[in-house]
Amino acid sequence: MEELLKTNDPTVISFATALLRAEDIDCFVFDVHTSILEGSLGVLPRRLMVARRDLFMARAILDDNGISLSERA
Repeated sequence: MEELLKTNDPTVISFATALLRAEDIDCFVFDVHTSILEGSLGVLPRRLMVARRDLFMARAILDDNGISLSERA
C-alpha cells in the first residue's frame, strides 16, 4: 500500500474515496480510529492508501478533480 493523500479534512477523504471507487480503484483510509480518539480537534490526519499498481492512476484522478496532493508522502 502506498500513501496517496494525508489530510485532516474528512470531506476531502470522502470525495477522493468516491472518485477512486468510481474508477474501480480500491482505497483504504488509515488512522480513522486514532483521529476519532483525539476528538473533534482535527489534529491527527487520516491517510488514504492505494495499491502501488494503482498509484499513478489515482494521482491523476485526484489531480484532474482539483484535489491537492501537496501533502502526500
